[in-house]
Amino acid sequence: MKKRKIIFWVATILIILWEGVMPLSTLLFAPEQATVGTRPLGYPDYFACALIICKVLGVFAISYPGIPVKLKEWAYAGLTFNLIFAFISHACVDKNIGFMLLPLVVLVILAISYVYNPKLRTNG
Repeated sequence: MKKRKIIFWVATILIILWEGVMPLSTLLFAPEQATVGTRPLGYPDYFACALIICKVLGVFAISYPGIPVKLKEWAYAGLTFNLIFAFISHACVDKNIGFMLLPLVVLVILAISYVYNPKLRTNG
C-alpha cells in the first residue's frame, strides 16, 4: 500500500513540476519565452497562454485531494490529449526526435500517476 502511494506521488510531483510549475513560471516571469514551444509549430501566441492555463488547472485537479474523481479523470484525459497532440505536432512540423520523444516520456509518467492514483483505483 505504501509503495503504491510513493509511486503515485513521485510520478504526480514530476507531472506537477513539468506540466504545471514550469509553464506557469515561464508565463509569469518570462512571458516572452511562453511561446517558444508553440510558435515554431505554427500556433498563435494566445494558444500558448491558454494551454498553460489548462495545464495548471489539470495539474491542480489531479493533485488536490478534494477534487471529485470524475473531474480528476477528465484532467488526466486533458493532459493526455495535450501530450499526444504535442507529439503529433512535432512529428508533423519539425520532425525533431528529441522534441517528439519528450511528450511521450511525460505521457508515460502521467500514465503511472493515473494507474497508481488511490482515488481512481477500484481494487482497493
